[in-house]
Amino acid sequence: MKLKHIAAALALLGAAGAQAQDTVVKIGHSGPLSGAQAFSGKDNENGVRLAVEELNAKPITVAGKKLKFELQSEDDQGDPKAGVAAAQKLIDQGVKYVVGPYNSGVAIPASRAYNEAGVLIASVATNPKLTQQGYKGLFRVNASDSQLGTKMALYAANELKLKTVAVIDDRTAFGQGVAEEFKKQAKAAGLTVAGHEFTTDKAFDFTSILTKLKTKKVEAIFFGGYAPQGAPMARQMKQLGINAKLLGGDTICTAEMGKLGGDAVGENVLCSQGGAILDKAASGPAFKAKFKARFKQEPDVYAAAYYDATMMYAQAMQKTNSLDPQKVAAAISAGAYKGVTGTYSFDERGDMKQSPVTIFNFKGGQPVPLTTY
Repeated sequence: MKLKHIAAALALLGAAGAQAQDTVVKIGHSGPLSGAQAFSGKDNENGVRLAVEELNAKPITVAGKKLKFELQSEDDQGDPKAGVAAAQKLIDQGVKYVVGPYNSGVAIPASRAYNEAGVLIASVATNPKLTQQGYKGLFRVNASDSQLGTKMALYAANELKLKTVAVIDDRTAFGQGVAEEFKKQAKAAGLTVAGHEFTTDKAFDFTSILTKLKTKKVEAIFFGGYAPQGAPMARQMKQLGINAKLLGGDTICTAEMGKLGGDAVGENVLCSQGGAILDKAASGPAFKAKFKARFKQEPDVYAAAYYDATMMYAQAMQKTNSLDPQKVAAAISAGAYKGVTGTYSFDERGDMKQSPVTIFNFKGGQPVPLTTY
């Protein structure tokens, strides 16, 4: 018998030994762990990791066996092709529960692969198309583009009393989706949308499109895109003497935006993020303290939602006394889970029945909540 066969046999015996005491449940995570958005991917992954560690510290029992949770994390690079490959990898590893993907452009194609394999997904991807596919095991654990874009437009009209705005989107599924929803609501609220320009999620020079918008004397520019582009956009607006506010969705509601944008990112930048204000949520401060103690940094935009999604899976497993994804999905669909950021209960599409949206601006490089809509 070859050495590697002996090693494999011993590994199997070891696994069987662990299996005799505990049932291993793999929790998959898919997100951008490399590239410009890695700060978000790692923060989200840490939300899952914290939940997994807590579940293993106080093990729960299903069908008479203690569960041992294992985190399997894949880097989808925020790229649709890489996301589908990451999905296949997790499926091949026998993962039945996934938290992610983060990007709408990744989540939409990857969700097809997960659905065919009977894998449950809890995603923060905001494009409405994600839940319009009709998959039973798919849950959006935050507000959608229609809520994020709409609430930002209402805030611009009602609170900021703006009259003329423009839109720039990065042509990603997320950026395009949130920008269109903002534009639709802005027009409905009586705002003039003086221009709609396009860029990409790899661009860093926005001078020509900003110069074009400067001539239109807009009071605000809504950017459908991510912080690595939003921050240089804010800097270039300042350099060009454009005094308009920069508005955006959840993906610019991050400390990275302040870090990359420096003094160009302050009260002039406003963004909308799904969920109530964490500091005002009953268990929000306790979660923030736990997260900081474990990872030596504050949780960013979605760490709490990823933590909640993992705990929601575990609670549904306990409730059904089963690890069958179909039974677990049915329990999640029918019930409600009270998490850190609020109560998760879903409509027939897998969208949250109620998802408050918080509007932020920036102080000292950090997003600061203003109000919840």
